[in-house]
Amino acid sequence: MSHHRSSVTSPEIAPSHCSLRKRRAQLISRKLLHAAHVMGPTLIALSLAGAANVAHAQGTMDFSGAQTLMSTFKTFAMYAGAVICLGGLIFAGIRMMSGRFQDAIPGLFGALFGAGVLGWGAGWIGSLTGQQM
Repeated sequence: MSHHRSSVTSPEIAPSHCSLRKRRAQLISRKLLHAAHVMGPTLIALSLAGAANVAHAQGTMDFSGAQTLMSTFKTFAMYAGAVICLGGLIFAGIRMMSGRFQDAIPGLFGALFGAGVLGWGAGWIGSLTGQQM
């Protein structure tokens, strides 16, 4: 008694497999239609608003926001440099007062780094925008 399979699929399996594909395709198409229905009016409104604003914006560029942002970065660099420098000096001072001079060296380098951020960092940012210290 030899058992061999035929290469023909049974009629019960094939229709259910095809109906599963059809259901998946219908589900995906419903989701896409729903997304287009929800997002369509918004995309149309944005494209019309953008086309109307392009004509009004020709030849005008306002960099006041960029100047304000760079001023904020410069202020942050100054404060951060001052805090790093002060923290390094306090760390080094505590180590030196306890007699551990070699442990104070990293604090001194930290103070030097903070001074670099304070001076060079803020100066470089100011040079990008033409602002003086």
